[in-house]
Amino acid sequence: MRFFIVFLMFFGSCYAEEYHFVSINKLIEQEIGRIVLPQIYKKLGIKITITPLPGKRAEYEATSGKSDGEIMRIFSYGIENTTTIRVPTPYYYLETMAFIKQGSGINISTRKDLSHFSIAKVRGVKHTDNITKGFAKIYDLNSTKQLMLFVDKGRTDVALTNTIDGLMALKELGLKNIIPIKKPLATLNLYHYIHESHKDLVPRIDAKIKEMKASGELAKIIKEAEKTVLEKA
Repeated sequence: MRFFIVFLMFFGSCYAEEYHFVSINKLIEQEIGRIVLPQIYKKLGIKITITPLPGKRAEYEATSGKSDGEIMRIFSYGIENTTTIRVPTPYYYLETMAFIKQGSGINISTRKDLSHFSIAKVRGVKHTDNITKGFAKIYDLNSTKQLMLFVDKGRTDVALTNTIDGLMALKELGLKNIIPIKKPLATLNLYHYIHESHKDLVPRIDAKIKEMKASGELAKIIKEAEKTVLEKA
């Protein structure tokens, strides 16, 4: 019996580290992150699992410690949620893009311009929450496809989302009368966030991201992930 207990203690300590993170569901950039981040952790011999959830639910799971963190969020997420720690080096990015109906005559080039229109955005997504803060005519929906259908049916003037996410939703819906404005309203780095209970993990992951960026390996992984996600759409 004693030998069996010692056996379990020894071999149990040899098991690889494992963590569980959450992501935001139904967003293309998050799907890319679900492919990329496990490969970063794998380089450290760490296994991770990722559960996609609605934005607000994902934030609650990560900040409460029910999960070990979120796979990717913008910089301000860490300011607002102090129980999570930002891995300092970003590993992906997003663009805040406005989509409008072709021929609508709507002209948007700045945040101030955006404030004059009714806007549909995905609930719980920080970059669109931040840029529309204080605006009056905001509709929070559950997916990017819903945003595009709202604009198509004239229920809102603008759909606000990440560029690649919006373009893929339009492709899937077969809508050709909704177009992005000339340039993004913002380009934001995306960071991995880890719950404070695992703060010792942060410098290890940060060092590995830096190393993989410098070697060009991260760029290759991202390119393959983008290809995989876009082909599935």
